[in-house]
Amino acid sequence: MLVIRADLVEQMVAHARRDHPDEACGILAGPDDGSDRPQRFVPMENAERSPTFYRFDSMEQLRVYQEMDANDEVPVVVYHSHTATEPYPSRTDISLASEPFAHYVLVGTRDPEHHELRSYRIVDGEVTEEEVQVVENYMFAHTGTPDVPDKADVPDPAAP
Repeated sequence: MLVIRADLVEQMVAHARRDHPDEACGILAGPDDGSDRPQRFVPMENAERSPTFYRFDSMEQLRVYQEMDANDEVPVVVYHSHTATEPYPSRTDISLASEPFAHYVLVGTRDPEHHELRSYRIVDGEVTEEEVQVVENYMFAHTGTPDVPDKADVPDPAAP
């Protein structure tokens, strides 16, 4: 199951709407601590600028992955949009899936009034759809793992 904050969903959907009719793409980074909770929205440029295909720009991807490494982060979610079809991974999406621990989220924008959001695990070419739980924060999300507050829920001790 993917547990994800509502603000991150809103940012992915806004990015998908902004880039429509081309596919939008990006990553949600999270701590490399096994929590499997995305924290940071990282929109990326679709180097293909296409309504039917996406590809991260290789230089931008290198920079983003170096930044994640420096911050002890991993790509918890790899997302992109489908602008005219069902949000299900295409053969190309499946063949390019290279993050076995990531959630692959597809945002469907074919309906201008409503979006579709679906999440998958893609490992060795096998696609498994998973439930998505959208929460306001991770403090009280019921995931079967110990609840750890996300960064937005922890008061800053230096704050007045």
